[in-house]
Amino acid sequence: MAISLLEYHVLLALAEGALHGYAVAERIADESGGAQRPRAGSLYRVIARLLSEGLLTEPDAAGDEPHPGLARRYYALTPAGRRVLAEEASRLKRAAMLAEKRLGLHGGRP
Repeated sequence: MAISLLEYHVLLALAEGALHGYAVAERIADESGGAQRPRAGSLYRVIARLLSEGLLTEPDAAGDEPHPGLARRYYALTPAGRRVLAEEASRLKRAAMLAEKRLGLHGGRP
């Protein structure tokens, strides 16, 4: 299953446990060194797609700190989501190794 870069980052952000949408966006920005800063509309469209594909679920948010306004919605990986994330991580690793080989890099050095 091919996934987009934003889908990959959403799955990766949720690999350690459930998060609400804003926390997903913050983690993506942090983990990408600021290179990826998903806009709310794009992020929630991707989350909706991953939910419909069975890669994410919405667990209960019991024990969460109160939040003014609407209740926070939390998202978590399903076993299928974890499998897709692992497959994509392996694909990216192979692609990076190929690029290093073609560039004549060994151990990160030219």
